[in-house]
Amino acid sequence: MDELTLGVPRPVLDRLPEDDETAAADMQEAVAGWEQRLNRAIEDADDDREAAGRVLEAIERFEERRDTYDDLVPELRAWGQSPIYAIAWRTLYTDVIAQLYDHDDLADHLERERNARLVEDGIRLQDL
Repeated sequence: MDELTLGVPRPVLDRLPEDDETAAADMQEAVAGWEQRLNRAIEDADDDREAAGRVLEAIERFEERRDTYDDLVPELRAWGQSPIYAIAWRTLYTDVIAQLYDHDDLADHLERERNARLVEDGIRLQDL
C-alpha cells in the first residue's frame, strides 16, 4: 500500500480568526502526526488488509471526534460563545477522512474492511 499524504485544507485555515495563529499551527501539527502514525501503521502491517484495518480504526476515531465537535457547535452558540474552533476542527476531521478515501487504492481496501467487519459482527443489510 502506498504512503499516505495528508494536509490541512486552506479553506479551513482561512476560516480561523486572523489574530490567532496558534490554532492553525496546532491543526498542521496534528495532521502531520496523524500522517506519520498512519504511515507507520501501514508499514508495520503484514498485508494490505491489516493496513486497511488500522487506517479504518483511525477513521472511526476521527468520526467520533468529528461528531463530538459537531455536538459542541450548538452548545457553544447557546452559551453565547463562538463555535468557530469547533467548526474548524469538525471540518478538518471530515476533510482528513475524505483525504484518506481519496488515496489511490486505499478506498477499495477500506470498503472491503468495513464490509468484512459488518459480516464478522453478524450485522446484515436487513438489520441496517
